[in-house]
Amino acid sequence: MNADMSILGLFLNASLIVQAIMLILLGLSVISWMMIFQRTKLLKAAKENIQRFEEKFWSGVDLSKLYSELNMRHKGGEGLERVFQAGYKEFARLRQQQTTSPEAVMDGAQRSMRVTQSREIEFLENNLSFLATVGSTSPYIGLFGTVWGIMNSFIALGAVKQATLAMVAPGIAEALIATAMGLFAAIPAVIAYNRFAHLLEQIENQYDNFVEEFSGILHRKAHSSKVPNQ
Repeated sequence: MNADMSILGLFLNASLIVQAIMLILLGLSVISWMMIFQRTKLLKAAKENIQRFEEKFWSGVDLSKLYSELNMRHKGGEGLERVFQAGYKEFARLRQQQTTSPEAVMDGAQRSMRVTQSREIEFLENNLSFLATVGSTSPYIGLFGTVWGIMNSFIALGAVKQATLAMVAPGIAEALIATAMGLFAAIPAVIAYNRFAHLLEQIENQYDNFVEEFSGILHRKAHSSKVPNQ
């Protein structure tokens, strides 16, 4: 019995169910890598935005000028800049209402910053659940293909009087490829998910720290007599 033991040959000779499982795993792997590259670029840009904006924010620039400068951009601010814009805009709006107490001004500004921060973090977390799903389910999908392929091999052996290793090897080999493909899809997804989750935790902590520090600045302004310009 001559059988093509190459990867392609084993795939072509596999049963339809095993072929379908291999194709599903290949598709999951391709999509995962696309998301990994996309999220890597996005999170790197978010970290750079935080560093760039904080350097400018703490350089002593006038906050009203910084706010106006961000508003003049075609697409407005990005990332942490949006958190600053949301807080300063709400702070300035409430300060112009003479009947609003400083405490109410601060509550409104902080609430606005927290909402914007949540939206930014949610945007950065987009598609991470897919990587987690691929990482947790791909090995089991591959294992199902392996079990199905080995089961078919033993069923085929039951129909012959004398079984040989040459008869069993192709079926077992194609079945094990499904497991290998499951691991190939799962391992990068798990590594990427853990890495991205760590980066997101760092970014969220930086957002939290900025909101607290900026709130302290606004708190001092809220108790001053000068009303900021929007």
